[in-house]
Amino acid sequence: MNTFVSNSSRHSTLGLDHFDKVFRIHGRNVRLQLWDTGGMERVASITSSYYKFAEAAILVFSFDSPDSFNILSQHLLDIVTYAESAKIFLCGNKTDLVSQNSESSISDADIENFCEQCHNLVSGVYKTSCKTGSGVEEMFQDIARQLIGTSRVKDIEQEMKDSFKVCAQDEPSQSCSC
Repeated sequence: MNTFVSNSSRHSTLGLDHFDKVFRIHGRNVRLQLWDTGGMERVASITSSYYKFAEAAILVFSFDSPDSFNILSQHLLDIVTYAESAKIFLCGNKTDLVSQNSESSISDADIENFCEQCHNLVSGVYKTSCKTGSGVEEMFQDIARQLIGTSRVKDIEQEMKDSFKVCAQDEPSQSCSC
């Protein structure tokens, strides 16, 4: 989330958080809204509401936490249940902590197996480090590019042209009708 909004003063998500960011893709402004639950099970009861109109969902796991990877199938089930048409993306975070010999880190084979078990529901796989910023911008740019082709995604500029402008009315002149 910190890297998404380019604000280093932000802290880790403790509940539900929301941010917007505009990307310029193929000459169009595309606004992505990121709803971050921080993986908290205590907000699970309300997350189904946020899935309803989602165009995409990013399943995030930490390369140094097998538990975060193992819970992905439950989150995937929620997405498929509540956001049937959403594109699903997989993001492995904390690449800066991965060492070549670490048995506790998630391997490329683990990721491939997960994607195969999901019957190719995953539209993209990314490796990022929010600490260094590596791969984060590229991930969101790629997701925005993929979403541009979906019928429900609207061009911000077109949306603004189609909207109406509310202006203050001129004060009527004072007159007496006596």
